[in-house]
Amino acid sequence: MIEAAPRRALITACTMLAAFMQTLDSTIANVALPYMQGSLAASQEEISWVLTSYIVAAAIMTAPTGYLAGRFGRTRVFVVSTLGFTIASVLCGLSDSLGQIIVFRILQGVFGAALVPLSQSALLDVWPEEKRGFAMGIWIMGALIGPILGPTLGGWLTENYNWRWVFYINIPFGILATLGLLAFLKETPHSKTVRLDWTGFAALSLGVGALQTLLDRGETLDWFGSREIQIEALLAGIGFYIFLTQSVLAPKPFLSPRLFKDANFTSAILMMFVLGGMLYATMALLAPYLQVLMNYPVQTAGIVMAPRGAGAMITALIGGRLMNKVGARWLVTIGFLACTYSLYVMTTWTPDISEWSIASTGFIQGLGTSCISVPLASVAFATLAPELRSEGTGVFSLMRNIGSSIGISVTAALLDSNTQINHAIINGAVTPFNRALQSGAPLTFWNPGTAQGAALLNAVVTRQSSIIAYADDFKLLLILTVIATPLVLLIRTGGEKVAHTALAE
Repeated sequence: MIEAAPRRALITACTMLAAFMQTLDSTIANVALPYMQGSLAASQEEISWVLTSYIVAAAIMTAPTGYLAGRFGRTRVFVVSTLGFTIASVLCGLSDSLGQIIVFRILQGVFGAALVPLSQSALLDVWPEEKRGFAMGIWIMGALIGPILGPTLGGWLTENYNWRWVFYINIPFGILATLGLLAFLKETPHSKTVRLDWTGFAALSLGVGALQTLLDRGETLDWFGSREIQIEALLAGIGFYIFLTQSVLAPKPFLSPRLFKDANFTSAILMMFVLGGMLYATMALLAPYLQVLMNYPVQTAGIVMAPRGAGAMITALIGGRLMNKVGARWLVTIGFLACTYSLYVMTTWTPDISEWSIASTGFIQGLGTSCISVPLASVAFATLAPELRSEGTGVFSLMRNIGSSIGISVTAALLDSNTQINHAIINGAVTPFNRALQSGAPLTFWNPGTAQGAALLNAVVTRQSSIIAYADDFKLLLILTVIATPLVLLIRTGGEKVAHTALAE
């Protein structure tokens, strides 16, 4: 369904806008969380559900995208998803309680799940093969720039208006994308005979949902010392076991096993899983680090995070040319090395670092994430059978979303746990008998023998404990990135050549 150039450009703009809107909402609320927490009377753990509920709902509903498009038509599903996402965004902005906003964020995730895979599938169809590299660069800009620019835009909206505008901003995007899709994107063939493996879908949903709840609630409930966590772990295990069994034994499973026989596709989704976890967890950690530990105003925090988006955009625009020159393997390797370096620098951060250090490190990380994403978006489908493309784009987005939600939950849990552990260790040395506290300014301000001194000293200890805990989280992300780098060796040389052609402008 190759389209003429003018119509193709309009379709590209509309699909990119839809993808940008969906991925933007995965991080735009990050810097607004402290304001939302106060407005909705929520705890630190509870307010994090505003992020994870959206990502988990999107992860669960991404997988059946191929079925929905085949059953009802891609354009129809695309339009309903875009319109539903826009309405859910308005409801999020109107929320007056934590329960309401979580329900509406889940609704956002349900409608928004199809936007990224359908936008990618549409672009692959309307662009000729020799121009798909340019199309994938545009798609990456929508899918990757959204979460990177989210904190910057969210900070500006929160500072100049209020946190509700991080959701209202979707209204113009959603209206334009909906009207454009109705006007320019032709409907695809669809059939009422298309069937969905509901057992496999239910099992996957149970596994993902139970695992995410376990990770979100584990730290608060003392992990496996809690009956609730034990039940959630059991449900997650049962869900994933039934899903895997169904995938092997069912005549028409929820996800075709043929997808995972393609080495390029399998290696690409594994790397996207790690990239999603690294990118979203880093973004979720940076917002409170800058605002709480460094006392940055919300708008300043957004500004210093903006160069990350600039770096990603630069690589997205020239990714096709770079891949033609150095090859898919080398470009992805360069991306992982850039991310590794940026995370290593972040492990050395303290609240005394300069704005330039934050901005430059983010810029390098932005370059790295696009260096990984641009070639993977084409390599994943370079050798995949055309009839598996819609299903494959859903799985591609699913793995990124699951990696993102797990990354956010694990690093948040470790941050709380390590802060407490570090506090106990440091506090062990804070006694009236410590010579450092027996004279001078420490005795005057941090005298543990007085109520005021003890409170001020506890605040200092808590701050130092948090700094170490953040560094530990960055170290974990660094280690995972290093471990994932050898996956580039799984990219088949033949597929790489096909991807070269697909990425040529």
